[in-house]
Amino acid sequence: MSAASRGLVRVIRVYQRDVSHRKPAPTCRFTPTCSEYAAQAIEKHGAVKGGWLATWRILRCNPLVPGGFDPVPDHFPQGRHPHP
Repeated sequence: MSAASRGLVRVIRVYQRDVSHRKPAPTCRFTPTCSEYAAQAIEKHGAVKGGWLATWRILRCNPLVPGGFDPVPDHFPQGRHPHP
């Protein structure tokens, strides 16, 4: 894993440890949570592609999307959007 990827994952882990657990109730519509998805995507696909997957996931985390189980893909998808 590159230094950039390690740094981003470290920032996400700090957020999970120091910020996320202080929220009164879980707020993520997806499993795994958006922050865990971001860390996994960066670890699996690197800072740029994993960061893109994480950004796309966060944009989908809203009341208009039902949520549910949404794992990080094994291969970086080709085309306009990372997910159908």
